[in-house]
Amino acid sequence: MAGQTVTRADLCEAVYQKIGLSRTESSKLVEAVLDEICDAVARGENVKLSSFGSFVVRDKGERIGRNPKTGVEVPIEPRRVMVFKPSNVMKARINGQLGEGEDE
Repeated sequence: MAGQTVTRADLCEAVYQKIGLSRTESSKLVEAVLDEICDAVARGENVKLSSFGSFVVRDKGERIGRNPKTGVEVPIEPRRVMVFKPSNVMKARINGQLGEGEDE
């Protein structure tokens, strides 16, 4: 199903269907997990989820960029960015090497 997007509502519904919590509890659970991940990343911490991947915060230094419309050089301020690095298990699932739900 390439091209489709999984939303928060989809995640809540999946928790509701698979775990059996009420829809309200499922929604609260999903929100709590996402909030905790966001808070940890905002503090500059890396978040590692076994068999899934890691959310890593990186510092990017100042550099010179170019406005594509005008060609004028513009300094780009230093900033922090978040990157996601999938685990080897996730990479294998993406490439069809492990079945769904199968562990390493």
